[in-house]
Amino acid sequence: MLTGIADDAAVYRLEEDLALIQTVDFFTPIVDDPFIFGQVAAANALSDVYAMGGKPILAMNIICFPVKKMDISVLQRILLGGARKLQEAGVLLVGGHSVEDEEIKYGLSVTGLVHPDKIWRKKGAREGDKLILTKPLGTGIINTAVKAEMASRELEAKSIQTMLTLNKRAAEIMAEAEVHACTDITGFGLLGHLCEMVEGGEVGMVIYSSAVPFFPEVRELVEMGLVPGGLYRNREFRMPMLDVAPGVPEWLLDILFDPQTSGGLLFSVPSGQAEELLQRLRREGMREAAIIGEVVREPRGRIKIV
Repeated sequence: MLTGIADDAAVYRLEEDLALIQTVDFFTPIVDDPFIFGQVAAANALSDVYAMGGKPILAMNIICFPVKKMDISVLQRILLGGARKLQEAGVLLVGGHSVEDEEIKYGLSVTGLVHPDKIWRKKGAREGDKLILTKPLGTGIINTAVKAEMASRELEAKSIQTMLTLNKRAAEIMAEAEVHACTDITGFGLLGHLCEMVEGGEVGMVIYSSAVPFFPEVRELVEMGLVPGGLYRNREFRMPMLDVAPGVPEWLLDILFDPQTSGGLLFSVPSGQAEELLQRLRREGMREAAIIGEVVREPRGRIKIV
């Protein structure tokens, strides 16, 4: 019998040593190049499985496309991009579903495997843990600036490269450690996802705002008002759970709420393992990875930003 376990994705325990993760994720284009968009969408969808300690094995395409208004070659490029990223991840594409629609939407349903006793969940962070973030923040702000034609080509390229990077290697490295909790940083922004980790729980978190990695150029964009609508919604919803020190600037708080696409993983790990894990992540190419905070007993169920 399959037994469902509520979390980021549907999780079914098949046997004592095997569980199945099933997740669905799709969204509208955020870049002009269809091939790149397809890759970003696939990386974003795969991330949910990596964030639970699983190994993705199968995927199915989900596509909505205005076939009467747009050349079919655009769809072909999107699907090729998705297939390329799945190939990089070692995931088999087994089919898909398409719908004629007025707007392009593309994503994937991804199935992965994990040992039932080794599933990473959002809940489970322990007092004394350190928090490690593997990618810099700011892609939502940069995407907004790109749409307004106010981002440099160099900054756009850096943002795209970050979104294209799979969380596969980060998850593989951390699987060798004692991970107490994990989430990927996506639409709710860093603070939104951290709030999910402590909400209603027995611990809180302290975030070292000066240690959080982000694209340096986004400060100017934020101060110009080039921020996505999702940032405001994230901030309005989660501010009641935050205690913000007087010295934390408003522009930085906005970056911490920025909705990410294909963002990094956030790990809660024992303090004694954190520095060694961080150095290994950096040696493996995740140069922006950083220890950004710690898990504390008080304030329980809240986040303090210093």
